[in-house]
Amino acid sequence: MSVDVQRITDFIWYVNSIWMLPIQIFSAIYILQKHLGLGALAALVTTLMVMACNYPLTRLQRNYQSDIMNAKDDRMKATSEILKNMKILKLQAWDNQFLNKVKTLRKKEYDCLWKSLRLQDFTTFILWGAPSLISVVTFVTCMLMGVKLTAGAVLSALATFQMLQSPIFGLPDLLSALVQSKVSADRIASYLQQSETQKDAVEYCSNDHTEFSVEIENGAFSWEPESSRPTLDDIELKVKSGMKVAICGAVGSGKSSLLSSILGEIQKLKGTVRVSGKQAYVPQSPWILSGTIRDNILFGSIYESEKYERTVKACALIKDFELFSNGDLTEIGERGINMSGGQKQRIQIARAVYQNADIYLLDDPFSAVDAHTGRELFEDCLMGILKDKTVLYVTHQVEFLPAADLILVMQNGRVMQAGKFEELLKQNIGFEVLTQCDSEHNISTENKKKEAKLVQDEETEKGVIGKEVYLTYLTTVKGGLLVPFIILAQSCFQMLQIASNYWMAWTAPPTAESIPKLGMGRILLVYALLAAGSSLCVLARTILVAIGGLSTAETFFSRMLCSIFRAPMSYFDSTPTGRILNRASTDQSVLDLEMAVKLGWCAFSIIQIVGTIFVMSQVAWQVCVIFIPVAVACVFYQRYYTPTERELSRMSGVERAPILHHFAESLAGATTIRAFDQRDRFISSNLVLIDSHSRPWFHVASAMEWLSFRLNLLSHFLFAFSLVLLVTLPEGVINPSIAGLGVTYGLSLNVLQATVIWNICNAENKMISVERILQHSKIPSEAPLVIDDQRPLDNWPNVGSIVFRDLQVRYAEHFPAVLKNITCAFPGGKKIGVVGRTGSGKSTLIQALFRIVEPSHGTIVIDNVDITKIGLHDLRSRLGIIPQDNALFDGTIRLNLDPLAQYTDREIWEALDKCQLGDVIRAKDEKLDATVVENGENWSVGQRQLVCLGRVLLKKSNILVLDEATASVDSATDGVIQKIINQEFKDRTVVTIAHRIHTVIESDLVLVLSDGRIAEFDSPAKLLQREDSFFSKLIKEYSLRSNHFAGSNDLLS
Repeated sequence: MSVDVQRITDFIWYVNSIWMLPIQIFSAIYILQKHLGLGALAALVTTLMVMACNYPLTRLQRNYQSDIMNAKDDRMKATSEILKNMKILKLQAWDNQFLNKVKTLRKKEYDCLWKSLRLQDFTTFILWGAPSLISVVTFVTCMLMGVKLTAGAVLSALATFQMLQSPIFGLPDLLSALVQSKVSADRIASYLQQSETQKDAVEYCSNDHTEFSVEIENGAFSWEPESSRPTLDDIELKVKSGMKVAICGAVGSGKSSLLSSILGEIQKLKGTVRVSGKQAYVPQSPWILSGTIRDNILFGSIYESEKYERTVKACALIKDFELFSNGDLTEIGERGINMSGGQKQRIQIARAVYQNADIYLLDDPFSAVDAHTGRELFEDCLMGILKDKTVLYVTHQVEFLPAADLILVMQNGRVMQAGKFEELLKQNIGFEVLTQCDSEHNISTENKKKEAKLVQDEETEKGVIGKEVYLTYLTTVKGGLLVPFIILAQSCFQMLQIASNYWMAWTAPPTAESIPKLGMGRILLVYALLAAGSSLCVLARTILVAIGGLSTAETFFSRMLCSIFRAPMSYFDSTPTGRILNRASTDQSVLDLEMAVKLGWCAFSIIQIVGTIFVMSQVAWQVCVIFIPVAVACVFYQRYYTPTERELSRMSGVERAPILHHFAESLAGATTIRAFDQRDRFISSNLVLIDSHSRPWFHVASAMEWLSFRLNLLSHFLFAFSLVLLVTLPEGVINPSIAGLGVTYGLSLNVLQATVIWNICNAENKMISVERILQHSKIPSEAPLVIDDQRPLDNWPNVGSIVFRDLQVRYAEHFPAVLKNITCAFPGGKKIGVVGRTGSGKSTLIQALFRIVEPSHGTIVIDNVDITKIGLHDLRSRLGIIPQDNALFDGTIRLNLDPLAQYTDREIWEALDKCQLGDVIRAKDEKLDATVVENGENWSVGQRQLVCLGRVLLKKSNILVLDEATASVDSATDGVIQKIINQEFKDRTVVTIAHRIHTVIESDLVLVLSDGRIAEFDSPAKLLQREDSFFSKLIKEYSLRSNHFAGSNDLLS
């Protein structure tokens, strides 16, 4: 997305070189033929041979470039996945393991880069040595053929070889750009040829032609079409307009896949799907866009205040808006990080409702909301504002089933039962299993009242790039020891080039009749030795530049990577992923392949122009009289141009991150975007962002042309003055041969002068990437992972007692306290339930326990150890947690259960059997090596939650924290999970943020939080004895919700 497109863009600069190169070569050969006769054929053959050498080298380079891009893809994919799940990595103390994973992928990329650069060095050596080789071969051929090498012929030939130098020197860059853009174009073409969603998967028809809103006949669907067993089979479904259809079933039974079949997202193997009317979709994992809450609800529609207020009220969002400083204009962080799970769910339900669609597909919409809100949502939204709409909703909550016109019970990808609630209970063939446990319940979710401006604007430097940035870059490897050797190698190359040309001009006879000063054989031998010496200097220089450049890039990458991994969570909350990925891809690519070369060219072109001026001043020192003011004018133009170009380049760099961010967000929500038929809007938004990036980039190119035009004019003026001066000087003042040499060098002066300024500006432009990477290498770090003199005992915590003393937590100095004066003790080995309304501070308490946020005052003591005094790794690795976000990583089931490779296969299978996944994994051909794709998308949300349970069963921590851990599984599975946790952790401390009410009732103690303070802390029995207690009110509310619909009393008996 970023590097491939950039490479194709960069190639456009070289397009003119492709047609200019053959013209330059054949023009040069024609001139040589005029002066050297048949000797020019030797020059042509040698030139063509040099060009031919490039063909195999270019093919090899293309393979290397392909390897580089594949390695970069792997690294960027892993980096993106890690950034999205950084909180999980920190909670599980896996950050070092995944840091090493990125380092391993970078090592693979580094090896590919080094191979490519070595080949590029060899190519440069051949091509820079080519003019010398061509001239030696040509002169030797002339000598053997008896062609007289007079001073005039030699100088003309040298001038022509000088002309050939420019296209041949530029050939490595041209070939490199050509190969890189070819590889990138092939990769983009390969991506564009990937299979897309089936166009004919769903037949859309108008409401007038059918009484059914949704119709599936003999449907079979599969996420993996090549699999012998389809995901869904024998699906027959007819939903009349206005019907409410509930879909339930065990984890992995195909509930979400059924909705996907109606959306056309899953591959249809056979059958017919007909949909009549506009659709709206609410996914199981909330998809929230960066922007304001209102933007998320409107989702591209026009704001109508009455309709908007009605929608917000129906989705129980009014109280939430009151909690935020800017109401519904509050900015949501990336992926909704500053919203609780329930708030995100309700915002996306509101988004669907506001669209006023005909068909609503809701995937487990009540899994993350509390009792009161759940009832409100069902009454006001599903049975209220959507009462005349067709609604298909997946749910695990028993109390929402009786109101459905039709209930579908899914099992193993088939509809096993279908009917009304009472009918299914009477059938008594499996439906009651799903309803035997208490219904799903979410006491509350967490919200922090934060400032509306959460995501900060990207930091950009202003003005001149500081000398310390250049100094840091140049001195990173071996304290800058390589720099003088590189300059020395280039200086030697330039001196030997001048010496070889000077030697030929001085020794060649002025006329055909004149006797040469030395034998032609000796003259050419010395010339060949000088030419060979200059070529070896080029080889030394290119190798040193490659070593220095790649080593520096690697050091910068390691520093940035470690800095990002050690950053506190607040950094990830306020920094969009796209901004970090921009540094790790585009900017890092500049350091890997371009930065050292661009800086090197600054020095090389300055050395070249100094050499040219030296030769010209030797011939006629008067040239310096005009050269000095011309040089001053050049510097003036460069100084005038550089600030503009620098700021435009910075603007261009900053505008690139939103493109990547928008692209990543669009990919994550592709299903929702397609369901709402918003593809065109998102494509046009992306094009607007690309235009915002292209505008400063276009002006960078325009400013460059402005400068080049003026520099060329000045150079031509200087050369014209030199020619006039040489012609008007009296005869005998200077040696004609040396004068000719001066003119020969003067021919390239205009190109050189423009090249110097161009290279300086180009280097400064690329140096912005160094500046941007340095910014991300200095992120304030969280506390040390390990403190050697404060290491806890190996068996800590062995009791599992947790004591909070006057704990206060705030998310930033300027934010209000979220937890206020929390003082209580959790006895070891007890089960503690933590409940409270939205914004009460439950999630913050868990984050403080794991030091995701540091206490601003007070202490947390676990088994007599103050957790703020020990290393983060020692703390987090000893605690277990099943977080609300069930993150799985790209790889295998084994890797996801045991990323640190600490357990045997037998232990892993035991854990899988306990968490009800053993049979599912055994059914896979690869067993423990069964594939998990990015985000675990090929596993259901419930199965992902069970894998997270498997992790803590393996870890066997004495303290376990459950953060709404079973929100995405059915009641029967939740009952099994609770039973397993009670068995496996019966003598251990379990802290549960309540999500199902029976879990809290069975706790030894219940902590009730309200507005960041302790409202109540006692056993459930004692709290229930007091009718005015918060906990009693909560139970009554739950009972009201459970008994709200006729028929559900039987379920809970």
